[in-house]
Amino acid sequence: MLCRQLMDLPGPRWKRGKDGKDFAALAAANPMSMIVAELQASLRDSKPVAILSGDGKDAVLAVGAHQAALLNRAAFGRAVQNSGDEKQWFHLGPEEMFFLCHALRCITVEAENKKQMGEGELWDLLTSTSEPFPEMYKAYEHLRLKNWVVRSGLQYGADFVAYRHHPALVHSEFAVIVVPEGKMFGARCGRMKVWPDLLCALRASGSVAKTLLFLTISTQNCELRSSDCLEQLIVHERMINRWIPQQWREQQDKPRREEANRDEQRQKQCREKAIREEQEDTRVGLLFSYWGVVLGFTVLSSLLVYKLKL
Repeated sequence: MLCRQLMDLPGPRWKRGKDGKDFAALAAANPMSMIVAELQASLRDSKPVAILSGDGKDAVLAVGAHQAALLNRAAFGRAVQNSGDEKQWFHLGPEEMFFLCHALRCITVEAENKKQMGEGELWDLLTSTSEPFPEMYKAYEHLRLKNWVVRSGLQYGADFVAYRHHPALVHSEFAVIVVPEGKMFGARCGRMKVWPDLLCALRASGSVAKTLLFLTISTQNCELRSSDCLEQLIVHERMINRWIPQQWREQQDKPRREEANRDEQRQKQCREKAIREEQEDTRVGLLFSYWGVVLGFTVLSSLLVYKLKL
């Protein structure tokens, strides 16, 4: 296996637009950071409320048409079909809901009984309904703050998948596995420590043309009982690829092949130059021979005329 840093990124696989649209140029003209900043400002002005579901694992958010368009562009949540025209509803997962509430501070959250929940109460509820929520949210927040679009990776056998921009424009590049480290995470620290699990994850990500990205969440002295622990959680990024001997040999041999091709090209150019020079010399020799014959014939003709006159 080969481990690399997240900054050493492969090229994105942009989708093909109709009528020859250049999605790469469209994404460059509309960076995700600007879209999220516009969404944050708009939601802060309208102060929307997300209503928790009965089990407390997710929520629905009612917004106007403009905020709905921004939520779609920023790839937060999923639109819910409804018959109303004034408001549009979005279904938010637990990480998305807490990110909008905690990191962007642009929505408020209410329980079904319309009781407004503070950040501490919401944290207690989410961690009680999902034990791995702290490390999952930290991984989600880590990628989102780097302007990656993060979606569920369940269908790919991963925790998340990460997109360079909106999923309508580009294919996801990473299948993300979140690996906790430290005694505070309890039994969850044994994840991905045996070779079969790692190989299965590598095979699954490779079969769908994605790079396997491990986000290791570590801490030394941190209580997970409040959202204050998020400042002390450390995220380590590791990209893992399968090491294929044949491909490695080809990569090693590529510089040698390129050098050999360059040498062959230089030799070909030298041969062509020598042939051109030889042809040029031949043409010059023929030219001199021609003028020599003409000059000799002229001299001979002059002598004959002179003798006849005598």
